[in-house]
Amino acid sequence: MKWQEWMRNNKAWVLLCGLALMIKLLSFFPGAVEAYYTRGIYVFISKFQRFLFGRLPFSMGDLLYMVLIVFLVVRCIRGIRILLRRRVQRIGWKKGGLKLLRTLLLLYVVFYALWGLNYSRQGIAAQFGLSDKRVTPQDLDTLVQLLHRRINQDVTLLQVKDRAALNNYPLIFRQAEEAYRITRETYPFLDSRPVSVKASLFGTVMNYTGVQGYYNPFSGEAQVNTTIPAFLLPSVVTHEIGHQVGYGMESEANFLSFLTSRNHPSIHFQYATDFVMYAYARGMLFTLDSVKALHYDSTLHPQVQKDFADYRAFYEKYRNRVEKVIDWLYGSYLKANNQPAGEDAYDEVVFWLVAWYKKYGKEAI
Repeated sequence: MKWQEWMRNNKAWVLLCGLALMIKLLSFFPGAVEAYYTRGIYVFISKFQRFLFGRLPFSMGDLLYMVLIVFLVVRCIRGIRILLRRRVQRIGWKKGGLKLLRTLLLLYVVFYALWGLNYSRQGIAAQFGLSDKRVTPQDLDTLVQLLHRRINQDVTLLQVKDRAALNNYPLIFRQAEEAYRITRETYPFLDSRPVSVKASLFGTVMNYTGVQGYYNPFSGEAQVNTTIPAFLLPSVVTHEIGHQVGYGMESEANFLSFLTSRNHPSIHFQYATDFVMYAYARGMLFTLDSVKALHYDSTLHPQVQKDFADYRAFYEKYRNRVEKVIDWLYGSYLKANNQPAGEDAYDEVVFWLVAWYKKYGKEAI
């Protein structure tokens, strides 16, 4: 009787714990996640979110986070004031701890129900039929050569003065959606409709954390930091839409950025993705053979070298100690969500690119 009475008096706890347990158990079965969540429940959830908030001229997700930050700051100030007045007995540690635990449990359930379970899906290896992630030094060198050639070719086709058009963010967002529409003709499961991409209100602040964009699972919006060097924007937008479509892994979102941008007729989209992919592949090669990597850098087109210099200078301007803390926290978050490489998970797009050219030939890069 006592157990039944406790269950009745703690229905919220029972419900949250039950849902959290179900989510955790489901995460151990990627096939079930893919079939019933990603291709079922999530499709409905994400489309509803995008329909609800996509047409708003501002970022609802950013506003939600702003409200949360203000709330937390106010609560912290209130707690500090109580401590300073030595009224510890009024804090109610047990009650407060249980309330905090219940809030965290609720956030866990909501986050993974709205989007987070996508970290446990089968992903592009199964959908695109790519081989496992085995990359030899020769594979890596071949990939860098291919991207080196691509980026040097791209830069001769674009007019730097035309980059002013990249500051037309609504246009870039529409073109990114067009890139997914074109790719969807071959791969129907890449359905990003309706569109919900927003310029983040936190742009400049995000530069101090090294964040170029993020997906907000509570509003379904793909948030983009539009204050970064403009030539990178097409890559960032297509990456965030990749998360929106239901790909949680950073390497997979990067691969979709590569695939969709490559299909778009705009040379700015092609250059952006080749620039980013070259940076990842070159960085991995540098750890194996720094001399060879530096040789590739030295033979890049002068404009490409200038873009890399501008990119480094931009982030050097915002470098600070807080960024290192953010990197560690986010790296830990990625490790907890099936990405053991942490922050280096972005670089693992190299594995997919190698698998891609091995399957479809070097001309596919």
